[in-house]
Amino acid sequence: MIRLSRTKTKRLQLKRSKSHRKMVTRESNPPSLTLTLTLATFYVLSGVTQPLIMTLIKTAGLADPRAQIYMFFYYLGPSCVFFFVDIWPPPSDVFKICFIAMFDIGAQAMNYTGTTLAGPTIFAIIYSSVTVWTAIFSFIFLRRPLSAGQWWGVFFVFAGLCITGLQSTAIGPSVVQGTLMVFVGSIMHSLTYVMSESIMENDTVSVKSNCAIQGMVGSATILFWQFIYTRHHYEEVLSYPVQMAGTTWTQVAILLFSFGFSNFIHALCFFHTLRFCPGGATSAGVMKGLQAVVVFVFSSIVYCGRLGGSEMCFSIPKFISLLVVVGGVVSSDRSRCISSRPI
Repeated sequence: MIRLSRTKTKRLQLKRSKSHRKMVTRESNPPSLTLTLTLATFYVLSGVTQPLIMTLIKTAGLADPRAQIYMFFYYLGPSCVFFFVDIWPPPSDVFKICFIAMFDIGAQAMNYTGTTLAGPTIFAIIYSSVTVWTAIFSFIFLRRPLSAGQWWGVFFVFAGLCITGLQSTAIGPSVVQGTLMVFVGSIMHSLTYVMSESIMENDTVSVKSNCAIQGMVGSATILFWQFIYTRHHYEEVLSYPVQMAGTTWTQVAILLFSFGFSNFIHALCFFHTLRFCPGGATSAGVMKGLQAVVVFVFSSIVYCGRLGGSEMCFSIPKFISLLVVVGGVVSSDRSRCISSRPI
């Protein structure tokens, strides 16, 4: 019996060792530059669509924060990566990924609930600061030094966010509340950048497995909330608002599944960017600044005067804030790239 047990143990260890070597080989051979740039482009485009779709979801009567129905579809998208995962990480890493996912649920719930209150333009300005918060958390937790240029970038981002905050107070209390929620959510989400990049430095965690596990944890958590709360308040938080907005259930399905599909693309491309794009979180941060500019311009042109109030429209303070924040983000990332070059 003892010999049989030892034989089974050795076979299991050998099997795990082969699986680990197989995944290390796959992950250590980086994909082509063309593929990486293509996925980075999709990362930017999908990031642009999310706050814009969220605005339509609010207009359709689906954005009651007590229901969080949109967040279920938000996480349902990346959880579908489950069908494309070849090798799963060991239980110890799965536990760490689950912790990151639970933390990010709170962050993204605040971000997208705040978007419905503050509007996509303010969301874009504040959310683009994620990369600077990432640099600060990397300095605190990963002991990565910040150059003088990066500290100047942090200063400019803070200045831009202050301009945005002052502008929101002039629009209304709900916009102020939404601004604060996006501000806190962006800081929390930036911490998931650091944790996700850190865990994928271990060759046992692949891009697909990280994306799928975080998506499954998020969708399972929000689905649990639907059972314990939303189904008991269905008429109040979902059915009645949808009827008042004049939204058909076909339109509801299109909006929610579009939101989920957008995040399927965004999450998968995000983890790929962290893992393979030169600069990792640095490159992702620059792309956040680009997303902010596109969302700001598009929403000001398409949504202003048609949906919501003045929070959807262009204004000089918003434009100045956008320039200051994005300028701080780009200068911070450029300084980080320069300081990280080998001498």
